[in-house]
Amino acid sequence: MRHIIAVLLENEAGALSRVAGLFSARGYNIESLTVAPTEDPTLSRMTLVTIGNDEVIEQIKKQLNKLIDTVKLVELTEGEHIEREMMMVKVRAERQDREELKRLVDIFRAKIIDVSEISYVIELTGHSGKLDAFLNALPKGLIIEVVRSGPTAIARGPKGLTL
Repeated sequence: MRHIIAVLLENEAGALSRVAGLFSARGYNIESLTVAPTEDPTLSRMTLVTIGNDEVIEQIKKQLNKLIDTVKLVELTEGEHIEREMMMVKVRAERQDREELKRLVDIFRAKIIDVSEISYVIELTGHSGKLDAFLNALPKGLIIEVVRSGPTAIARGPKGLTL
């Protein structure tokens, strides 16, 4: 089963390396990983997506909590949460394709963020399924490059991952 774990870490050199090392040493796979500083410059928030049964996830959480850099941890998939992913797609956009691409961009509430004579860069944010659907809706042969951030998530309601 897919799990999203949010971790508040000390914003110090090597913290990310220690988390990655923990996963590789135990043979666990990281499906997606995003890290950025929080409103407190001494802390970073890591959103980690991994797959495993309940026992494996419990072991991962225990090991993460043992790391000296870990301040607080929450598994977001245990409760209600909002999850989003960002994607940029570079597509061939020659004259005959431009109108159809603009219609798709509107349908999916995406944005064209860069235009050249022969290409568009399109930005799209949403649930992973929406991003997959957009890629499947693009006419064959137009995709030049795809970049995805991986999911990031936040718990719904008043509680937050704070000190």
